[in-house]
Amino acid sequence: MAGAVFLIDQMPLTYITTKYERCFMTGGKSSSEDPMKRQPTGEDRVRMVARQVSEPWTANWIDSEADWSYGPTKRALERLVDDGILHRDDTGAHTTYFPDYHRQAITEVIRFRDSDHTVEDLTERLTKMNAQIRGWKNEFDVESPNQLRRTIADQELDVTEEDRRREIA
Repeated sequence: MAGAVFLIDQMPLTYITTKYERCFMTGGKSSSEDPMKRQPTGEDRVRMVARQVSEPWTANWIDSEADWSYGPTKRALERLVDDGILHRDDTGAHTTYFPDYHRQAITEVIRFRDSDHTVEDLTERLTKMNAQIRGWKNEFDVESPNQLRRTIADQELDVTEEDRRREIA
């Protein structure tokens, strides 16, 4: 689990809010506040990290990546499980959390369906994305964005190469 790197400051603040999130904005902020001007709260960072992982992680790892304490992180993760956004796996030595990948895929499909793009636009975009993914998989000999992030910590790289790999991942 060690070695994965997330750049919280560069993660987008856009995601579908749950019923709980709409009723109770984190940090006591008004929902009318411009989200681009608001700094992400600890709970925002937990949601961003938890929803972007490609494999199960413990609450300890997620709180470390989100730079927030364990107790509030655990409560935020449990709310996300209750809302059906995350899954919890209690079968191993440690409880792990991971996104509902089917829900993510359906959400993306709905977002694309509701966009103004034509089928040709979407097909072209998908073809380019697949080519990019094949390119970095071959170039770095990895299978996932998390594996690519690990190469940043596992290898001695100059700053430019570290930044490049972070951007790709």
